[in-house]
Amino acid sequence: MQFGQGNALSLQGHHSKLRPQKLFTKNSWGAPTSLIPFFIICYNFAMNKSDPKGHSGTKQIAQNKKAFHEYFITERFEAGMVLKGWEAKSLREGRTQLVDSYVLVKNGEVFLIGMNITPLKTVSTHFEPDPTRTRKLLLHQSEIDNLIGSVERKGFSLIPLSIYFKKGRVKVEIGLAKGKKERDKRAVEKERDWQREKDRFMKGRK
Repeated sequence: MQFGQGNALSLQGHHSKLRPQKLFTKNSWGAPTSLIPFFIICYNFAMNKSDPKGHSGTKQIAQNKKAFHEYFITERFEAGMVLKGWEAKSLREGRTQLVDSYVLVKNGEVFLIGMNITPLKTVSTHFEPDPTRTRKLLLHQSEIDNLIGSVERKGFSLIPLSIYFKKGRVKVEIGLAKGKKERDKRAVEKERDWQREKDRFMKGRK
């Protein structure tokens, strides 16, 4: 691939390994200017645009903001989820919410209860979809054992924090949580109010 006389992009090895060599152009004064930073900026922009969570290949669908107000999150787990066809289509349109949903471990399996997935209008009329049905979550056995021990012996709760696509598959982030007391919630609210006022004050000084 040529970019003018003497300016070439060399492709070596596998197609995914791009190694730019001597890639430059000339500005209006005739001085060589590297194009490599330009390509890096474009690459980062494309990744950030399709990756709001900050992890490669992910796209957020919904977040349980209430959970962070009600609970202290001590540990997080990523789980797959067993879905029906109409549910996957609805999730691609972002038609779901996690408020008041929770995770239950029963007979060595993990289930998400209370998550609402709103059916699309195009869903088949041959059956009646259940928007809040119980859905099975998929984790490694060692993770399930860890959750069982934390819930049964240490009194933790399991709360869904977010749902997102990762490499084309639906994933649920689960939080191992402890409920906040009223004084904890008030402290968090005061800190949030203070941070808001401080930001407003700093903006007013600029």
